[in-house]
Amino acid sequence: MPEAHSFPLHRSAQQSVRAAFNRAATRYDAAATLQKEVCALLLAGLDARGVGAYPAILDAGCGTGYGARLLRSKFAGAHLTLADFAPAMLEQAKSAADFCCVADIQALPFASGSFDLWWSSLAIQWCDTKAVFTEAARVLRSGGHLAVSTLGEHTFAELRTAFSAVDPYRHTLDFATEAHVHAALQHAQCTDIALYRTTIKQHYPDLKSLLHSVKAIGANTVVAGGRSALMGRKGWQALEAAFEKQRTPEGLPLSYDVIGGYAIRCY
Repeated sequence: MPEAHSFPLHRSAQQSVRAAFNRAATRYDAAATLQKEVCALLLAGLDARGVGAYPAILDAGCGTGYGARLLRSKFAGAHLTLADFAPAMLEQAKSAADFCCVADIQALPFASGSFDLWWSSLAIQWCDTKAVFTEAARVLRSGGHLAVSTLGEHTFAELRTAFSAVDPYRHTLDFATEAHVHAALQHAQCTDIALYRTTIKQHYPDLKSLLHSVKAIGANTVVAGGRSALMGRKGWQALEAAFEKQRTPEGLPLSYDVIGGYAIRCY
């Protein structure tokens, strides 16, 4: 079992994100169709690399454990460790684990060289990417593998377009570019870096259901520059009108710009 240390204190910005995911935990799986699709893509690419087995696996930012259950099914003999900074999420996931702990994936409570595979699906967008990958490289054994998916800068493009017609505030996170992800992996001294990118669009009958879907997975937190007061009736009507201009035959669109990739710890 990996050595575990104390859980570090979160910065104030992380506390609001953690609280959002704790609130979303019990309803997360029912709403997380995107997360399931992204996990399947990440696992398929990992399988295509042909390594075969990973004796010790860490799921960093495991959420409610959908990815962990895929990993358990694929690598039945592996020792599977789960880490997430939201205790309520970890409570939902723990049945899939050999070991789990509440942990910040930017400062993991495990000894160096503990794992053969570091896996993280749709978690690092809430973090400092360089810090995450530096920690990933630290806890991986030499030659260990990394598999990651995150959200790119075009995620929620429709939301930004609609809100820009209403007010000057931030309503989404600033997501990473592919170049930023690649540079962060290089900074962590990873090698054999291979990234992929895909856009997944979901559609909704109206704006209320679209925003509810974002809130249901805990992705509605903006840590700086957001509106401090509730939007009034006129603002809401203006937002609806702005979003209606983007309607397609399938409904109101919401884009997820998914960046995924793989690397090897080379030192």
